[in-house]
Amino acid sequence: MKNFVRMPAFAKVNLCLHVLARRPDGFHELRTIFQAISLRDTLELSFTRRPGIELQVSDTGLSAGPDNLVYRAVEAIGCELDFHGGIRARLIKKIPVARGLGGGSSDAAAALIGMLRLTGHERDFPLAKLMEIGSRLGADVPFFFFGGRALAVNRGDEIYPLDDAQPRTIVVVSPRAIGVSTKDAYEWLSAELTNRANPPNIWRFCALCWSRQGKLSNDFELPVFRRYPRLGEIRDAFLQAGAAEAALAGSGSAVFGVFRNPAQARRAARNFPEDSVFVVETLSRERYGRAIGWRAVV
Repeated sequence: MKNFVRMPAFAKVNLCLHVLARRPDGFHELRTIFQAISLRDTLELSFTRRPGIELQVSDTGLSAGPDNLVYRAVEAIGCELDFHGGIRARLIKKIPVARGLGGGSSDAAAALIGMLRLTGHERDFPLAKLMEIGSRLGADVPFFFFGGRALAVNRGDEIYPLDDAQPRTIVVVSPRAIGVSTKDAYEWLSAELTNRANPPNIWRFCALCWSRQGKLSNDFELPVFRRYPRLGEIRDAFLQAGAAEAALAGSGSAVFGVFRNPAQARRAARNFPEDSVFVVETLSRERYGRAIGWRAVV
């Protein structure tokens, strides 16, 4: 048992994102390939003498109460462990919020692993149970127990780790003036989904993505770019600056470009002086595991 834990919480991008029909539970069926990147938040956890959860968040625009995913994660794992003590959590945000980069879900995963480490249950808590708790908090939370590159199906919560691709430099642009609601993005896409014939099954999806090495695809791009043309312009600017590929991040509004050369990536980043820009790297599963000090065994 430790008295203090500091956890990195890394962002992700979707290399392929295919949205199928709405499921009976109201969510959409997904086929996606996640890739962890080095852009990260930092979460600190420690015990307090006063029972309950005390959460501090560096981003004053985010809630520090029970609707924050870190708060909910600490509360959920505490119930599983029958823990009734006090926890102080401090979240230092670097990942832009609501930009399709998975920051909230990554924070939740870091909180779950951090609580296991803090309370001395890191080695004996079942992975399957941890993934169940994570998926209740958010569909892509389970990915952040693995990192690297992974196939995700169902709601995005069923994870199959994949072999790592060659390391690449990623430039992420988060437009300051544009925010895309995930709920709205799904509604915009719904009409197109009803007209889509014979969507690919999981094996056809995998074959498509693996046969198009380095090629990005995202079903949200068409409806989102139609409503926010500047996001499409950012993608095109990446390609003109020498990016091998570029795409919308999740349902947006961040856009990312993939570069083979870090110097080229840094030059491209200068093209967006009015936006938040991050030059980062892809993370292999091994490197991700070393960084968080924990590796999911499958």
